[in-house]
Amino acid sequence: MLDDLDEMRTFQRILALGSLSAAARDLGVSLAVVSKRLATLERRVGQRLIHRTTRSLSSTDEGTALLPRIERVLEALDAAEDWIAEGRDEPVGTLRVSAPISLGRLHVAPVLGAMMAAHPRFETELRLGDGLIDLMEARIDVAVRIGPAQDSSYVMRKLADSHRVLVASPDYLDRRGRPKTPDDLAEHDGLRSIGWTGPWRLSNASGTLVDIHPTCRLRSDNGEVVHDWGLQGRGIMLKSSIDVSTDLKLGRLERVLPDWRSPAAPIYALIPSAEHVARKTRLFLTALSDALKSS
Repeated sequence: MLDDLDEMRTFQRILALGSLSAAARDLGVSLAVVSKRLATLERRVGQRLIHRTTRSLSSTDEGTALLPRIERVLEALDAAEDWIAEGRDEPVGTLRVSAPISLGRLHVAPVLGAMMAAHPRFETELRLGDGLIDLMEARIDVAVRIGPAQDSSYVMRKLADSHRVLVASPDYLDRRGRPKTPDDLAEHDGLRSIGWTGPWRLSNASGTLVDIHPTCRLRSDNGEVVHDWGLQGRGIMLKSSIDVSTDLKLGRLERVLPDWRSPAAPIYALIPSAEHVARKTRLFLTALSDALKSS
């Protein structure tokens, strides 16, 4: 059984790292041992799993089909070892995370980078995108989201609260003027994401709600493009306060109608189950929550 696991782990590392020699270094064994384990696994399954030449390496169709099954076995083993070692602080294995582009780049990625530096047995894969993906099919361990919770079979853990605020570059506001009331926004250019078609709903300290229907001649399905347009002085955008906190501190963006903001929208994480949560997942959720609350 242990030999079977060594063969499977070796096969996974070969494909992850792109060569037999890199897998040997990663596993702390000789190149001959790696070659023998691969040959034994191929003989066991009765199929060639990897195409090998002197210059390149790639998986066969059979190897590609086998890889996700082997990864699930190895991940389950790592999770079991992590769960058994209750007193240990060391996270083990690969954590697969998905997040919106801006939130992921500015806040999730630094947390994962710090975890990698602090824990030698920790690995991560980060998927960034503003659209929804099939979490089960992508084998996501933690999906970070912002805004109203979507229907999901995953369990939700709240990380922090966030508000969307109106922002624009000082250059744009110098040219076009600074709105004094929500009605003044009708005279300004808006910037927005394509997927968001509803009004900009704002509230003030007294609880008054207004819906703004901005004229947005620039629209994109990528939040980073919208953000860049804002920095370039192309218009006013409604963005998460966490996403624009650095730009506001550095003076690259300026609050518009600072007494108005969107109702609170939670930043939350989706995880497959609340039972036996892996240590790597718990450490990540705690670190991300602390980072978001301090931003």
